[in-house]
Amino acid sequence: MVFIKEESEDMKSEETFKVKHEDTEEQTDLMTLKEESQELNEKEDNDQHEKCNFMTGEKSFSSTQTEKTSQKRAQKTANRSYFTCQQCGKSFTRKENLEVHMRVHTGEKPFTCQHCGKCFINKPNLKKHMRTHTGEKPYTCSQCGNSFKHKHYLDDHKRIHTGEKPFACQQCGKSYTNKRNLKNHVSVHTGEKHFTCKLCGKSFINKSKLKSHIRTHTGEKPYTCSQCAKSFTHKQCLNDHMQVHTGEKPFTCQQCGKSFAKKGTLEVHMRVHTGDKPFTCKLCGKRFISKSNLKYHMISHSGEKPYTCSQCGKSFKHKQHLDQINPQNRTRTKLKQTVLMSSLKIGIQKNQMPQL
Repeated sequence: MVFIKEESEDMKSEETFKVKHEDTEEQTDLMTLKEESQELNEKEDNDQHEKCNFMTGEKSFSSTQTEKTSQKRAQKTANRSYFTCQQCGKSFTRKENLEVHMRVHTGEKPFTCQHCGKCFINKPNLKKHMRTHTGEKPYTCSQCGNSFKHKHYLDDHKRIHTGEKPFACQQCGKSYTNKRNLKNHVSVHTGEKHFTCKLCGKSFINKSKLKSHIRTHTGEKPYTCSQCAKSFTHKQCLNDHMQVHTGEKPFTCQQCGKSFAKKGTLEVHMRVHTGDKPFTCKLCGKRFISKSNLKYHMISHSGEKPYTCSQCGKSFKHKQHLDQINPQNRTRTKLKQTVLMSSLKIGIQKNQMPQL
């Protein structure tokens, strides 16, 4: 029905407006609300279809009668009165939809979660939120059996099986299975970082990265190795660590045959062959193949000595120099040996012994 489609479009516009003002979880709730609206629209369409195709024995309405019904429906929609928002001009076919929309402007959230106190602008959003507490996952994949809290999560998941990636970046052409991942990717091009840490002010392109960063402040390490009980702040760090136990190095350089435990390490290694040095020092212009090498180099400009011995208080520019300290007698071992050997070579060349 035409007026139902128009109403659906109004609701969709309303949701789009809300997405700009809500956090990621509320975006999820809005998407699920749209799903319910679509399901309701489909049901109403089916009911109308059944009425228009009412069967008497094996006979049905003629196509002419169906066309007349459609014309009457269109005329009825044209004569329908609309409820218009006085603040932004959006129109709705139902008064209750306008009332819900007005909460976008007023900020009213009358539906409150009894578990955590979070508030929502409508009841369907609260209902979907409750699944975060109950753990309910009513949407199940028929192919692999994985279950999801929201229907749009299931729809995104199904694309893993089909290989479909309908959301493409307009700047670089990279494709994604869902709109959220595309939105996060676009931030790489725009440089936008909407999620800011309240503790240190650092900003991130998405909520998940901010959440991971927060653990550096709290010290939380939720991912634990089942073999040695070592804990990590990120799941990927745990996965990388597990290869220490297995000895697995699945990422092999096709040019020299060297293998690596991490894909990222292989990618950095490949720059040795390509000559690519994407990290540039802003002070002297020197270029490096990895961010860690650049960071290591920056200490030469700042004079910073961030690595301090807990026993003697001596500080060093680089961690490996601190590691070379013997904690029992507070003397340098390997570092001293290196200096000594250099002095000996110089002394031999000048026919004099070094001062120790």
